[in-house]
Amino acid sequence: MSNLPTSISIIAPAFVQGLALSFGLIVAIGAQNAFVLRQGLRREHVGSVVLFCALADAVLIAAGVLGMAQALGEHQGFARALALAGAVFFATYGWQALRRSRQSSQLRAQEAGASSRLAGVIAQAAAFTLLNPHVYLDTVLLVGSIGAQQPVALRPWFVAGASFASLFWFGMLGFGARWLAPWFARPKAWQVLDGLIGLTMWALALLLVRHALAGL
Repeated sequence: MSNLPTSISIIAPAFVQGLALSFGLIVAIGAQNAFVLRQGLRREHVGSVVLFCALADAVLIAAGVLGMAQALGEHQGFARALALAGAVFFATYGWQALRRSRQSSQLRAQEAGASSRLAGVIAQAAAFTLLNPHVYLDTVLLVGSIGAQQPVALRPWFVAGASFASLFWFGMLGFGARWLAPWFARPKAWQVLDGLIGLTMWALALLLVRHALAGL
């Protein structure tokens, strides 16, 4: 038991980094989020939709971490280049989020085209999740490459943090839709959120640059 505080202090940074990275990428106005919110507002198969979206993200994140870990372990120069490329992406993404924070935008749940059958709803969730090329860039490449740079023992905790962010966000959208819908309808709320995302992305970009330079 005496080693428990030490273990937590080692594990927590990996978990929090995965959590912050995944949350920063997933919280954006998009078709998948609008679909989950819509199902929450309609109270149709909310648990199944939330679980599917969260599990899909978890599988893709884990695959990215495992696959990228092997690739980066064999090519250290590529690992540094990828870290720097990721830093550029995050800096750009952060700049775009900060620019969005100065504009008015909303997330609305569209009612048209929804299916009341579970199979149809899951098919739509799969389409919104797996047919979006950005999901692979976010989960497999970006989150995976950063998670792969964690020590081997800490990679599961990084994956757990990133996966928990997805589960929390989709659960909040789906099950809290009735209370969140008015909040999401206010442009100011998204402006604040985009501002926080932008600052988080810039912080992660700095961490990646530090990691790349440390390997020189």
